[in-house]
Amino acid sequence: MKTSVINKILIAASALLLAALISFMTIGKGLILDSLLIVASIVAGFPIFVKAWQATRLKMFSIELLVVIAVVGALVIGEYFEASAVTFLFLFGAFLESRSLEKSRSSIKSLMEMAPLRATVLRDGKRDVVAADEVEVNEIVVIQTGEKIAVDGVIIGGEASVNESAITGESVLVKKQNGDKVFSGSILDNGYIEVRAESVGDDTTFAKIIELVEEAQEGKAKAQRFLEKFARFYTPAIILISALVWIITKDVHLALTFLVISCPGALVISAPVSIVAGIGNGARNGILIKGGEVMENMAKLQGVVFDKTGTLTEGRPMVVDIKSFGIDTDKMLKLAAEAELNSEHHLARAIVDEAKNRNIELTNKPLETDIMKGRGIAVVFESDTLYIGNKLGLDELGVELNKDVAKISLDSEKRGNTAVYVVKNNSVVGIISIADKIRNEAKYTIKQLEADGLDHLVMLTGDNIHTAKMVARQLGIGRVFAGLLPEEKSKKVNTCMDVGVKLAMVGDGVNDAPALAAADVGVAMGVAGTDVAMETADVVLMSDNLDKLSYAFRLAKTTIRNMKQNVYFAVATVVLLLVGVLTNNVNLASGMLIHEASVLLVILNAIRLVRYNPMKGKSRLKARSKKVSSDLCSHTSYDMEEIAA
Repeated sequence: MKTSVINKILIAASALLLAALISFMTIGKGLILDSLLIVASIVAGFPIFVKAWQATRLKMFSIELLVVIAVVGALVIGEYFEASAVTFLFLFGAFLESRSLEKSRSSIKSLMEMAPLRATVLRDGKRDVVAADEVEVNEIVVIQTGEKIAVDGVIIGGEASVNESAITGESVLVKKQNGDKVFSGSILDNGYIEVRAESVGDDTTFAKIIELVEEAQEGKAKAQRFLEKFARFYTPAIILISALVWIITKDVHLALTFLVISCPGALVISAPVSIVAGIGNGARNGILIKGGEVMENMAKLQGVVFDKTGTLTEGRPMVVDIKSFGIDTDKMLKLAAEAELNSEHHLARAIVDEAKNRNIELTNKPLETDIMKGRGIAVVFESDTLYIGNKLGLDELGVELNKDVAKISLDSEKRGNTAVYVVKNNSVVGIISIADKIRNEAKYTIKQLEADGLDHLVMLTGDNIHTAKMVARQLGIGRVFAGLLPEEKSKKVNTCMDVGVKLAMVGDGVNDAPALAAADVGVAMGVAGTDVAMETADVVLMSDNLDKLSYAFRLAKTTIRNMKQNVYFAVATVVLLLVGVLTNNVNLASGMLIHEASVLLVILNAIRLVRYNPMKGKSRLKARSKKVSSDLCSHTSYDMEEIAA
């Protein structure tokens, strides 16, 4: 039989006993009444004694131990009614607390309920319904209208509208067709698709989300760790102080009352219940916050450092112009696309897509490949060497640009494009101009963050300064660093933090991993590169929506404010109760009732976070003066005055 069921039975039994005894007390006292009160104390006190014994065996001083000492003492001095009342109130309060705590964890519970249980797979040409965790990699899974997708994979047939709210927190339907990725936990709203499974069971995105949220809810904030250490010293200290009260006053009843009233129940639970509720709220809205300490750090943020590509821009760049030199344009594009065919970089995919759009057949595979991180890619095709990348790579390889080529690349960059150079045997044979659209919500998000008090907004990019300045001008970002390698982004983040500014770094979780790890809070965008994002970042925005950043920041501030409210209330309650005890205005039973009520109020206050929506109601945007520290990061950046000029 489960412990919760036993507790319910004991609560019901002790409640009936107490009700009968209170009625019996009107008749008078006697041996029968005292015996029944003792039985009621034992019935309700049994689970309390078990917990106290288990904690003591682990050399821990628990709240249950204080209650057991007080109840035994009350029985010894003949205060049978107070002993039975205290045990009943404590047990009943614990039951209500557990029910309330379940509500604070309702977000993770609702996520668990979204988990797919079954899948329809094609085996030997026939459909077979199996448990979701029995699907194997590369099997074909069939999903029809209304069904949950049980795997992460790629659509190989059909098309459908999919609700990905379990992953992204966004309930807007997403159109999916051949070649698109789908994720476990999503629901097929209408249509029919066949999916080749790429990740199954515990390796799916949805399973990792649940695991991360569970781990995050166990993760402790600094305040929580302090309270736990405090409780370890506080409990034995209260036992000693109660003994001193007894020695000084010779009043056993007063000492026992002091002992019970001093229980730090509401104080110990004040921090974790708020953190759990806040993390759960984020999870339901597609925001994974990895623990209480991350939540505290987010609430203290003063600025945000943004990567450009895939963060402030959509991350879906397109080829807008191609120039070739001494070679046919399609032949040059074919060489570049074949070199980039297996790359996952945003710009590489744009080049490959452009070749496919022109119906260029990509057949040749490079013999050797060298990824030049932050610069480009160098490959060998039979006797030819090829480099596709940026100006940094050209400088490293010692390739010089003639005036005409340099002018074409500069003109392209001034139009806000990224110039990708194609070099064959140390000679520039082409320039591919690529443009990436700024996210629709990016400008509004920047204004939201400024309105929330995040004054230091910085953009880091490996792109050219002309494109970077154009993006910054459109978004109103204060400082820009361009032409940076991944390791240089990390150094810039550290430099910004060295001047005492609490910073978050927002990137795609792949190329920006070093910078994400270096920042006070690393925030990864979207489900692309999920493995790296989840491992490196402190916060993962599962939807490809920058608006979630402001949601996460406001949620963190509200969660920490809620936690502080709980702590202050818990401390005030204990102080007032102790004053009441020492002035003979609070007895053992009423004190326990107030104590349990305070615990419940702390939990109920935290539960408000479960349905809290920081973006609801009137817009919080307001005009703020731009505060850009002149020494933030370093003098090598471009500030808004220079950009405007």
